[in-house]
Amino acid sequence: MAEFGLYGLAVMGQNFALNVAEHGFTISVCNRSPAKVDVCVERAKAELGDKASNLKGYKDVNEFVQSLAKPRKIMFLVKAGAPVDASIKLFADLLEEGDILIDGGNEWFENTIRRTDEIKDKGIIYMAMGVSGGEEGARNGPSIMPGGDKTGYDAIEPIITKCAAQTDSGPCTTYIGGVGSGNYVKMVHNGIEYGDMQLIAEAYTILKTVGQLENQEISAIFEEWNKAELDSFLIEITYQILAKKDVDVYKSAIKGAELLETDDSAYLVDQILDATGNKGTGKMTIKEGAERAVAVGTMAGALDARFIAFDKDSRKVIAPLISGPTKMPAVDKNQLIEDVRNALYSSKICSYAQGMNLIREASRQYDWGVNLGECARIWKGGCIIRAKFLDRIKSAYDRDENLVNLLVDPDFNKEMAERQQSWRRIVSLCAAAGIPIPSMYSSLAYFDQYRRETLIGASLVQAQRDFFGSHTFERKDKPRGEFYHCKWTDKHNIE
Repeated sequence: MAEFGLYGLAVMGQNFALNVAEHGFTISVCNRSPAKVDVCVERAKAELGDKASNLKGYKDVNEFVQSLAKPRKIMFLVKAGAPVDASIKLFADLLEEGDILIDGGNEWFENTIRRTDEIKDKGIIYMAMGVSGGEEGARNGPSIMPGGDKTGYDAIEPIITKCAAQTDSGPCTTYIGGVGSGNYVKMVHNGIEYGDMQLIAEAYTILKTVGQLENQEISAIFEEWNKAELDSFLIEITYQILAKKDVDVYKSAIKGAELLETDDSAYLVDQILDATGNKGTGKMTIKEGAERAVAVGTMAGALDARFIAFDKDSRKVIAPLISGPTKMPAVDKNQLIEDVRNALYSSKICSYAQGMNLIREASRQYDWGVNLGECARIWKGGCIIRAKFLDRIKSAYDRDENLVNLLVDPDFNKEMAERQQSWRRIVSLCAAAGIPIPSMYSSLAYFDQYRRETLIGASLVQAQRDFFGSHTFERKDKPRGEFYHCKWTDKHNIE
């Protein structure tokens, strides 16, 4: 009898199944379309050597379920939404009390809470498990974020700790917390990913437009940055992308696709249309920031940047009709490079601070018990935002699990103080030159608002709210929690 089952054999599903089998666990696989079962079995034979027999394929769902040892542990990897509900319906009548059903996709956490409640009467343990790292991570070791019933986690823990990415801090997985928490932490991971990518793109934009640097020069700069505090997967792939010439481009990602004829003297990044897409997890994070009343400006700026970039047709119409700065200022290139580095790093800290505070607030409201230091630890390997400085984020929360914000951790606070003049020069420079860097702008605004105990503009906004809507206000000379209303004019009434 197999120790684990996986349903849904697109590339992510196949790769995770092969990962499980390669680590010595027996696994049964199944798919709605039988052809992919054959593909997965053939891949096992080609890639796993003497461990190929650990993976067995089934084209009948009943046979698939019956092939699993009790309590059955079935993970499904399908698109979020209706396909998840269909998968649950498919297995609900085939599983028994104590069996475990695991959603491994990017699902909205509230759907997981609803589904857990709907299926609990059958005695089936329902879990949701964020899996980050893309196709490569699924095959070679992702970051895995499981949430739900602790009994379910304990049953799958021996498997996922072996299959997760491994770092010097241990396997990149842990028990995240209660129902929905795994989805939530993965969602915020993706929101931070949006912020990281946009900040890197802004750094590239400044170096290319203001610094007038060539792609190969910028690639070398990013490669150098990747040897120190900015060491990360996204910086690493950025210097590789910038150095890539316009070659090896195919008309699709399907095997056997036609090779496109290109100019191999040009850089590929310069040929890619400036219309960035998104799949929704960034939007989920920003929505949750608003729902939990947690500022997530760096990530929100990144999402807005994607929306405006994707609106290419409108920009073609609007751009010729709006005037603004066009001449780039003269700069010391070495100073510019150092300033951009410091601005990027400082903004990155703000992005992670926002993400961690969002997780903490949701965990408080839902009583999940999420350990923020452990979140940082399991993001060190396998996932898209893996980075060297996650060690330091973990250390910050290890020192103080109730840390109000990463900005006030002694180490990060010191670094921000050392870098903020560079950061301010970059933001001022770009504002004067008309260069859009929305996430860096938002990051500095976030930093500056939190470093002020008094925000005089906030008092005015609250007064406006009371003037037109009788929303009341608190007073500086009275205890918090006492609310007052002003009769601003003769037209206002006191009831």
